[in-house]
Amino acid sequence: MADALYTVLKADRTVYAKKVIQRLVKDKQVIKANENFEDMDALPLPAQMFRMGSELVADDPDAGFSYSLQSLWPINKTNAKKRTEKVMEGLQYCVDNPGENYKGYEELGGAKYLVAVYPDVAVAEACASCHNEHKDTPKTDFQVGDVMGGVVIRIPVNQ
Repeated sequence: MADALYTVLKADRTVYAKKVIQRLVKDKQVIKANENFEDMDALPLPAQMFRMGSELVADDPDAGFSYSLQSLWPINKTNAKKRTEKVMEGLQYCVDNPGENYKGYEELGGAKYLVAVYPDVAVAEACASCHNEHKDTPKTDFQVGDVMGGVVIRIPVNQ
């Protein structure tokens, strides 16, 4: 199930990054993307789109899974607080093994979860440049094709 969920999440994220952000923001320059998009005429950043979707899933008691975008180099410092030891292990694995994903188990709040971490890759120049130029970035040398973080999917395991 985790692999199927990731396939959909990756497709949506890639389409938004390439067909909306890269094309309209970077190439045609008809609109901006900004983390403060709600206060201006701008598009949300790809990570914000991803987070808004994950929040809707988290609010659905019947979803049966959760997901988030995490990184070893988080721009949003609140994301660093969400990284468990297992997620950190998975993120490092994705960086060290490009193109591969990581799966393991962890217990949170007395419940057991499958934790799957998939590489979040800079699929367009807009991805790399936005991360490299952000005022809060801890890493400034991303290139297209680099693993910038990971998509973390958690699925409860029946005990």
